[in-house]
This record gives sequence, C-alpha cells and structure tokens, in this order.
Amino acid sequence: MCADFISVADGMSRINMKIRSDEESEINGMGPGIADGDIEKLCQKLDALTDGDVLVLAGSIPSVMPETMYSDIMERLSDKKIKIAVDATRDLLMNVLPFHPFVIKPNNHELGEIFGVQLNKREEVIPYAKKLQEKGARNVIVSMAGEGAVLVAEDGTQYMSEAPSGKVVNSVGAGDSMVAGFIAGYLQYGSFEKAFQMGVCTGSASAFSEELATKAEVEQLLSATFG
Repeated sequence: MCADFISVADGMSRINMKIRSDEESEINGMGPGIADGDIEKLCQKLDALTDGDVLVLAGSIPSVMPETMYSDIMERLSDKKIKIAVDATRDLLMNVLPFHPFVIKPNNHELGEIFGVQLNKREEVIPYAKKLQEKGARNVIVSMAGEGAVLVAEDGTQYMSEAPSGKVVNSVGAGDSMVAGFIAGYLQYGSFEKAFQMGVCTGSASAFSEELATKAEVEQLLSATFG
C-alpha cells in the first residue's frame, strides 16, 4: 500500500494528541487551509475509481470545506457501482443518505443525537437504525462500546452482539477498525453476518491493543467470540 496525499499551500497536517489515563481525553489541532483547487484535485483522484472499488469517507472535515463535502463526493460518483462507507456525525452523515451509502456506522450516542433520544441498549437502537435505512442507508452498524454492536442489514436481517471479552487499553481507531473489518469481511465472504462478526472483532481487537490490531489478534478474537 502507498499514500497518495495532496499537498496544500497554506498550513500543514494537523497534529492530534490523545491522552490516556484513568479516562481518555484528546487535544485536536487545526487543519490546514484548503483551497477550491485542492478540492478539485481530490475530486480528480476520486474520478479514477471504477466499478467494484470501495471508498471510505470518515471523520470530520476542516471548517474551510463545504459542509456538503461528503454528499458532493457521493453525488459525483453516483453513476459508478462503488461501495461507499461513511463514518461521520450529524449533517455530514445525514446529507449522504439520499445517495445510498453501502454502510454507515454511527455509535449509539450519535444515533441518539440525530433523533433526540437516549439509546443505551442494543434492542433500542434497531428502530432508529431502520429510520436511517428509510432515509437511504443500505446497511447500518451501530457501535456501542461495552454494550456491543448492532447491524441492520439491507436484506432485512438484524444482528446483535455483546462486546467481546477483553481489556480496553486504547480506544483510538477502534471505530475505524470496525468499518475496515466489516468491509473486509463482506468482500471476503459476501455475508452480512460474517462481515458483522469481522467488524465487531476488528474494532475490539484494536481497542484491546496498544496499537492497531494485527490480523492474528483479530482472528484470535473471532475464534474466541464466534467460534
């Protein structure tokens, strides 16, 4: 794998600090200035994607970029058969739903904020995940930290899992790992159940590791959790 970054003239990549103690905290730096020309360069790279490719849109966007950035990208690519995963919050997430993302992954708190409710139990999130499907999402994974996770799949099936057993030592990147695991599992098996299991265990394995989880750690947790 190789990186293919776009260099911008104003500013530098931001530095984020994650502080681990009895509780986790974070200090996030400001991002660089991004001009319209930089956005166009990004779009030109995205134009090279072809049918069957996978695109992940994750995280917040710099304040200098349009709030519709993710939905603009999806609209631009709407004539291609690309599986797009979106891991974002509030308007960034809601704006992409009309373009039918392959999978979205809010956590239970983010899902609750969208609908103005508190969601603490796995069973409680299912009706609201279905509402996101009604708005256009194909598959909805809801991560719930120690409570586990839920998947409402586009074929109508629903999956719930308790959190795998283990000690959380570093939650940074766990949500991203869940998305990566779900996509990897689906591409490998073509099964929503297998994809969900892979997503749950990849996210948890990263949370149980000082670094991002290795393939061996994910497979070990898969075997221990789902057999």
